[in-house]
Amino acid sequence: MEMRLDGKNVLITGATGSIGRTTAKLFQSNGANLTLVGRDKVKLESLKTELGAEDSILFLEAESRDEAAIALAIESSIKKFGTLDSVLAIGGTEGLSRPLTQYTTEQFNEVLEVNVTGVWLLMKYATPVMAAQGSGSFVAISSGGGVVGFAGLCPYSASKHAVCGMVKTACLEFASEGVRFNALAPGPIDNRMMKSLHEQMNSNEPEAIRDFVTGLIPMKRYGSNEEIAQFALFLASDESSFCNGGVYLADGGLTAG
Repeated sequence: MEMRLDGKNVLITGATGSIGRTTAKLFQSNGANLTLVGRDKVKLESLKTELGAEDSILFLEAESRDEAAIALAIESSIKKFGTLDSVLAIGGTEGLSRPLTQYTTEQFNEVLEVNVTGVWLLMKYATPVMAAQGSGSFVAISSGGGVVGFAGLCPYSASKHAVCGMVKTACLEFASEGVRFNALAPGPIDNRMMKSLHEQMNSNEPEAIRDFVTGLIPMKRYGSNEEIAQFALFLASDESSFCNGGVYLADGGLTAG
């Protein structure tokens, strides 16, 4: 089996979530040394049991919007592995589903702090390291809702549009120093987040929401965590060496029309 990340040092935030966990397993199987960051200690321990307490993996408990914790995570990763070849900002929240006029300021800001500030902090502390190396790949998870509007999810859609903007800006500022920044924008994926949205939108018949959304997708199905992880692997690896400042949709054609 070809090891597409053999010896590469990769840091992943949101490592205990649906996509993060799947990505960590895939990257491990492709030879990467991993720094896995999550905010839930119990879920981190579960992931550690699943992947094994190997010397090639560093597990860190940290909140993505905690600046000191993110700075320490980058520092700890460098101390253990020496370099930082790829960073994946996967952690995020969907927030609540409701008309934009019905959010409180706290509810709106909560989503932006996790989805925007969390990604920016990771960029802030990882980018100088990669620029000093003259190489590195930063992959941020955006969303199809970061490319088009999404009724009922104003703060989420706004936050994912912001991620795309940050990726493009970072590319313009640091591409000449050998650092690549790309956003991966999944559509509906068969995982916890979409199940949460189904329940919020119709608690009596959540499957009706799934059926409705599925009908909007030209491929007539949801994507899988594995499909997103495979795309992330491509963007994190040297295979995507000429990809920079891009927003890459994986949505079954949902935003094509």
